[in-house]
Amino acid sequence: MKRPRGPLACVMGDTDLLRSLGLAGIPCAVVTKPGAPARFSRFARVVVPWRDAWEHADELVDILTAFAASQPEAPVLFYQEDRELLLVSRYRDVLRRRFRFVVADATLVEDLVDKSRFQTLASRLDLPVPRARPLDPTDRSPPSELGLQFPLVVKPLTRRTDRWTPVGGAGKALCVATPAALAELWPRLAAAGEPMIAQELVPGPESAIESYHVYVDERGQTAAEFTGRKIRTHPTQHGHSTALEITDAGDVAALGRDVVHRVGLRGVAKLDFKRGPDGRLHLLEINPRFTLWHHPAALAGVNVPLLVYGDLTGAPRPPLRKARAGVQWCKLWQDWAPARAAGMPLWRWLAWALRCQAKRAVSWDDPLPLVGAALWSLGTSLFGRGRRAPAARHAAPAPAWARRLR
Repeated sequence: MKRPRGPLACVMGDTDLLRSLGLAGIPCAVVTKPGAPARFSRFARVVVPWRDAWEHADELVDILTAFAASQPEAPVLFYQEDRELLLVSRYRDVLRRRFRFVVADATLVEDLVDKSRFQTLASRLDLPVPRARPLDPTDRSPPSELGLQFPLVVKPLTRRTDRWTPVGGAGKALCVATPAALAELWPRLAAAGEPMIAQELVPGPESAIESYHVYVDERGQTAAEFTGRKIRTHPTQHGHSTALEITDAGDVAALGRDVVHRVGLRGVAKLDFKRGPDGRLHLLEINPRFTLWHHPAALAGVNVPLLVYGDLTGAPRPPLRKARAGVQWCKLWQDWAPARAAGMPLWRWLAWALRCQAKRAVSWDDPLPLVGAALWSLGTSLFGRGRRAPAARHAAPAPAWARRLR
């Protein structure tokens, strides 16, 4: 496919977000940590030096603005994780001098990222969220009366993997069945010293989690939408997605539209719901950022990042269309374990994986991301962290703003 002329898409994200743009012929720059698969992709025309936005936000903003200043046209900025979302939102005035991007209202972003603030917002707007209460692990013991019905889910107010993993392991949350179990868990929470929230558990497997995805333009018009559901996660409870599917769920879309209208959202967002045993949908969270879902959705006919890019660069917008249900995505190297735990034979899982249309960092037309990342990981093990492995040339140290690869 011939690449159209136009500004770079500056992608702070993984191969899924990058691929949704690259397959459409959009020239891309990537901003991600050394050794990340996206750095090795054929779609990455430029690699921009990375800093952790949690710890070094000012440095990363300086790098980004210097990079953008070197471009003949203002790049279009895309962001995938909470730390990049908060960076773009909190530094929006500075970044808008050099970049084009869409982002929700600053106060709304903070309300949605912080789970305690989200609970307050949900209560004010009467959103269908499970009841919850903030926890302060600096207290010597857990509250004697939470006013919630066990079992509960305990999770951090803001998702920071580096701080949560020592407490919760690989999962996003911990399930607490009884008050005694919460008291037993309390020393671990106290050791972490991070504010948490306890929320009533909606019964059911992770496959009961369904989502509504939307792009609302600055005029408040819905430019794109689709629905999806999780198939498997790792760990199998409260884990990260390893397999998912684009769906056509009318009730999820209807409730999603209603919630988006109530909160007054502009930009892109993913709304996670969990369907209870009675069929009722409970809103778990709203993530106002780009996600891995945009890769399978692009293959299903709704390419949200491309629509955003087109709007910000003045391209004519195609008519609103419905995503093709049934397109599936998986993370191959993590999905076999939960599939086996669900009783799926290896041969059946392999057949399913081969039919899966979208795969994280694995594709015949772009084979280097997974290979390059593996070699980088091997090199850092052999030569020491921080030193470049000979085979990992894509992740070499860069000049002041970026290093052109192609």
